[in-house]
Amino acid sequence: MTGSLISRTDTETATPVQVLTAQDIQRSGKTSVAELLSELAANGAGTLGSGFSGAFANGASGISLRGLTVGATLVLVDGHRLAPYPLSDDSQRSFVDVSSIPFDAIESIEILKSGASSLYGSDAIAGVVNIKLKKNLTGVRLNADSGKTQHGGGKTNRASISVGTGDLDNDGYNAFISAEWRRQDAIKISDRDQYAWANRDWRSRGGNDLTLGVPTNLNSFLVAPSSPFLYNPANPNNPAGVSNVNNPANYQFLDPSCNFQKYRAGACSVRDTVSNIQPPTENVNVLVGVTKKLGEDWELNLKASLFQRNSINDRGVPLTFSPSTFAGNTTLVNGVLTTGVNRVPTTLFQPGAALGPGVVNGLGGAARLYGYIPGIAANQTQDNTSKTTRFAADIHGTAYGWDINGGIGATEVKTNIDYSGYIDRGALYTALNNGSFNPLGNNSPAVLAAISPTFSNSLTSKLNYGDVVGSREVFQWGAGPVALAVGLHWHKREQNSPPPGPTLTGQVANTTAFTVGNETNTALFSELQATPIKDLELHLSGRYDHYDTYGNSFTPATSFKWAPMKELGFRGSFARGFRAPNPAEVGNAGSFFTFNAINDPILCADGKQTTKGNVPAACGINPTYVQTTNKDLSPEKSKSYTFGIILEPVKGLNATLDYYRIEVNNQIVTAAGGLPGFVPTFVRTPATPVDIATGVGTGTALGTPSVGPIAYAISPYVNAGSTKTDGLEADINYRWRLGDLGTLKAGLNVTHVLSYKTESGGVSYELAGTQGPSSVSGATGNPKDRAQFTLNWNRGPLDITGTMNYVSSFSTLDPSIGGDSCDSSGLDVGGRTYFQNLVQPGRFCRVSSFTTTNLNVQYKATPNLTLRASILNVFDKQPPFDVATYGNSGPQTSYNASLHQAGAVGRFFSLGANYTF
Repeated sequence: MTGSLISRTDTETATPVQVLTAQDIQRSGKTSVAELLSELAANGAGTLGSGFSGAFANGASGISLRGLTVGATLVLVDGHRLAPYPLSDDSQRSFVDVSSIPFDAIESIEILKSGASSLYGSDAIAGVVNIKLKKNLTGVRLNADSGKTQHGGGKTNRASISVGTGDLDNDGYNAFISAEWRRQDAIKISDRDQYAWANRDWRSRGGNDLTLGVPTNLNSFLVAPSSPFLYNPANPNNPAGVSNVNNPANYQFLDPSCNFQKYRAGACSVRDTVSNIQPPTENVNVLVGVTKKLGEDWELNLKASLFQRNSINDRGVPLTFSPSTFAGNTTLVNGVLTTGVNRVPTTLFQPGAALGPGVVNGLGGAARLYGYIPGIAANQTQDNTSKTTRFAADIHGTAYGWDINGGIGATEVKTNIDYSGYIDRGALYTALNNGSFNPLGNNSPAVLAAISPTFSNSLTSKLNYGDVVGSREVFQWGAGPVALAVGLHWHKREQNSPPPGPTLTGQVANTTAFTVGNETNTALFSELQATPIKDLELHLSGRYDHYDTYGNSFTPATSFKWAPMKELGFRGSFARGFRAPNPAEVGNAGSFFTFNAINDPILCADGKQTTKGNVPAACGINPTYVQTTNKDLSPEKSKSYTFGIILEPVKGLNATLDYYRIEVNNQIVTAAGGLPGFVPTFVRTPATPVDIATGVGTGTALGTPSVGPIAYAISPYVNAGSTKTDGLEADINYRWRLGDLGTLKAGLNVTHVLSYKTESGGVSYELAGTQGPSSVSGATGNPKDRAQFTLNWNRGPLDITGTMNYVSSFSTLDPSIGGDSCDSSGLDVGGRTYFQNLVQPGRFCRVSSFTTTNLNVQYKATPNLTLRASILNVFDKQPPFDVATYGNSGPQTSYNASLHQAGAVGRFFSLGANYTF
């Protein structure tokens, strides 16, 4: 059982462990591990779902037990470490991509909901998820499913075959191979824009119209519409009192489908047909296993696997001609920052200048070109293929009175990414100025390739390990034997995730992160189990780790279980834990990131776009921070406590109620988001002519401000702050035997967060039931309550399961970054502009609760054939509004993809069959 080195027959352990069997997994109606684990009641803030298209590690999925982020949950496969995904969450937190693990190859999943560093080492602060793959198999099993959503997109097909031979007891061996294929089509935002949460026009809800191509005061009435146009920003012949943007004479539309009147009326808007709610994915997985008896009681188990996932992820960035002078890109090479790379000094075209065939500036003054760049993918896209290979050998037996378990393994995750939709701004404006690029389209492939190069990158994460554990009974004490287990662990991790070449040189914008580094860990650990008096079970464990990156850690733990009667028991634990600084934090690494929106302290000091002298484009910006490493970091440290009651008052009913408390100190955070009193030093690019507010209505005039726009600010990793969280978890199961009517089973798993506090600069913030901590969790929300209720009825060949998943409501505010009132949330934690310059209606200050119901039916038609059908989100519940999250799908959708993705997908139907012979 996960959480102990000593074997046992009692499934109710001294620490809370949730077990999902292969049958439970089949009855869920799900078709992927990521979908299954995302609905765990213990999964909280900071979880990473595939719907978060803007994530650093987009395409991958990670689990965040107790809301302490994916970096504090250790994911094991068959009890061993796996190489983490080579792109870290938020470019910092290492995690195992659970979306790459095959569904049909799983024997069970064990979720240990308690700190476990004393046995497993780093990263097990919040708990451990141990995914156990099948050990042996005989015969042939065929499996197939097909499903689709009611509202379009998301068609899913899955098929698998498993073949095994050899009886371990009679033949002394078993060998099997299992192969699985799964393809899931994309769901576009345009497939769901009939729903308010996917629609950009917020005027009917008291907000702004954010529809692409619609001019508003938020974009200073200059925006890229469906047709490109030339605009004269400095026409001296404007009528008195008429600003540049309000004078039709300043516009020259290049396509007759749009004119000034249509443009200002919003009739030249653009529908987003590219951005995904759910990315298209394809998985191909192969698992080979051989088990061989070696004589006496020794047994060897060999496994080799290849898990491949392909997904196409867009980052939701519209590609337009530069609306002002292009200040260039910022590059980060081995800690050296350079700004203004590939800068375009002017984007103005002189009177009479030709912009490609048949396009001439006829405005009588220097003009800028606005609009979408034709012929280029509408969004920046990443075609991501991730291959996880694993070779593992495990041996167990007895020697000299000891039970011995040993294992060695080599694991690697290699991710290849093909990039498209990025723009070489220098090449673009060279082509525009020499007439070789037509802004109306019909450009040759060679010209398009020059201004929008496609490029690739290869990233690798490796982890090789070796373990050996010996256990035995050493003597009798009290009411039973004292059992001892001792073990050794070694692993070496290497990460080589360089930046793509064109981003490294600054040819295109650097929106990616890079990490190059390694670590070696050697550990000695031990566990004692004793029964000093009848019905009292005690555990004591400890682990000593040495990391070559920082030094040593010692983590002890103790637990007990006391069952004075069959119907009643008590359990509890105390454990210390740690998270070692990883290569992204102490190696050669860097990234560019943004979080909460601000107003430029110089160019928009009062936050108003219309104040005379302000630069409207500098209001409500998300400044760029450059994340740098810190080789002097210490590990994060934690203390965790659990206390629970085990109840079996009547036959068929068993229940547990556990209290947990976790304290994490010395947290590794970015200075900009977690260091008390941090004041960023902004580096600016040179001042060049931009649109400046005239103070008359929304009018602007071209001018040169006192300083240039913000390029970036440095933000290193630091050890700062702490988090304390505690809560209650209940697990209740009851079985009714109904005679001829079959068997009815009910299960309820509930997690209630009592408190979630972060401390920074001596100030403590209560974040349970809020959007926080948004700076470290993607603003994925921190609801107090999550629950999962299952009801299964089985009668003969018929098996019906209903599953209800519940997420409670929570506030859209994050007190830890100053969100203390709806009146101040026009610029919320995600930098959204739904209510910028307006008062946010009170109903959007909370995210409503969300409940979905799934139904799965299985029928054993013959001894060999099982048919099944499922409906996910039976009642087609739509996701609630979340105007603060940025952990969602595409630009300006207003739902939380980490908590409410099932609502965005909508009702989903599937049919399947399983055949064995």
